[in-house]
Amino acid sequence: MRSQRLARRLLPIGLLAGTLGAGGTAGAQDAYSAGTLTRVAFGSCLHQDRPQPVWRAIADAEPDLFVFLGDNIYADTEDVAAKRQAYDRVNRQPGYQALRRLCPVWATWDDHDFGVNDCGAEYPMKEESRRLFLDCFEEPADSPRRRHAGVYDARIYGPPGRQVQIILLDTRFFRGPLVRRAIRFPGEGPYEENPDRSATMLGDEQWAWLREQLRAPADVRIIASSIQVVAEHHNWEKWMNLPHERQLLFDLISDAGAEGVLFVSGDRHQAELSMMDAGIGYPIYDLTCSSLNMSRQGPIVEINPRRVSEVYPDHNFGLITLDWEPADPLITLEVRDEEGVTRIRHELRLSTLRAGPAGAAPADSRLDEPPDAP
Repeated sequence: MRSQRLARRLLPIGLLAGTLGAGGTAGAQDAYSAGTLTRVAFGSCLHQDRPQPVWRAIADAEPDLFVFLGDNIYADTEDVAAKRQAYDRVNRQPGYQALRRLCPVWATWDDHDFGVNDCGAEYPMKEESRRLFLDCFEEPADSPRRRHAGVYDARIYGPPGRQVQIILLDTRFFRGPLVRRAIRFPGEGPYEENPDRSATMLGDEQWAWLREQLRAPADVRIIASSIQVVAEHHNWEKWMNLPHERQLLFDLISDAGAEGVLFVSGDRHQAELSMMDAGIGYPIYDLTCSSLNMSRQGPIVEINPRRVSEVYPDHNFGLITLDWEPADPLITLEVRDEEGVTRIRHELRLSTLRAGPAGAAPADSRLDEPPDAP
C-alpha cells in the first residue's frame, strides 16, 4: 500500500549538523528524509474516552505523515499517572494503531495535554509533562527534543526542489500570562490583548531556534501552531493575545526571506481557513483543523473577518496535498469530516507563497463550495 511504502521512506535518515544559536539552542538541525511528501494530514482535540471513528477516514486519505496539533488527550491534571493512562487509552484504539502502521505520527501539544485549561509557563508539572509526552510518542532517546525545554521540533523532507519543512511550535511551555477581560459577555472568550512586551509566546530559546529554522532551505514550510495565528477578533486563546509576539513571528519570516509558509492550527473545536496580508510579501494562510472528536456545541456566531471559507463545526481533520508535477506546483488545503467528505477546500499555486506580484493577496479570496459537499 502507498502509505506503507512511504512510511518506511519517511523515517528520518540523518541529521544536518547545525550550529548553536543564542541561549545554546540548536541551529538548523533537522531530520531529513529521501522521501517526497505529497499528503500531510493534521488533527487536534481528541478525547481519549470518546468514540474515535475519524481514524478510518484519515487512513483512507493515505497520508505520508500525520501530525497532532495539540489537545491530543484531555487530561487537565497534575497527576502524571492519570495523564499516562489517558495516552494509553488513545494508543490502544484500533483505528489509531492502524494509522500508525500506515504512516509516521508526529505531535506537538496544547493546554489539555500539556497541563490544564489555558495554562502556560506557570504550570508546575511542565517538565514531568514534557518527559511523558516524549515517551508516549516514542521519541528516540537520542532525539534533540529530549535535550531542550519544551517540545518544539522541525524536519525537512524531500530532495531539493521538493523540500517540505514542517515546524512544530510549542505555544505552552514558555508562554507568559494572558490578560482577562474586565467584562465578559455570554458565549465570548475571557481574554484581551496583553500590552506587556515582556510576555512571551515561545520563549527566548525557541525564538532563536525558529530564526535558524526559517533560514534552512525549503520549498514549502508548514508551521504547526496549537493556537490560531491569523484569526484575531475572538476572545479565546490565539496569537493575537500577545500582539507583539505575533508581529515578531511575521517579522522573523520576512527577515529570513522564508517563502512557502503555511500555518496549520487547532484548539477551536471548529474548522476554518483564514488568510491575511502580514506584510511579508505574500498572503499568510492558517488552516484550522479541530476537532477529531470534540466538536463545538451550539450555533457558531463568532466573527472572523480573516475567514475565507465556511466554518465546519463537526468532527474533522486537515489534509495538505502537494502536486509537484506542474512547473508551478499545486497545493490543496482541505478539511474533511469523519466520513472523509471534503468540507473545506482551497487550491493555490506555490508561486502564490512567493514574494512579488505572484504572491500578492488575491482581491477576492472567498472559497468555492467543495464539489462533494452535501
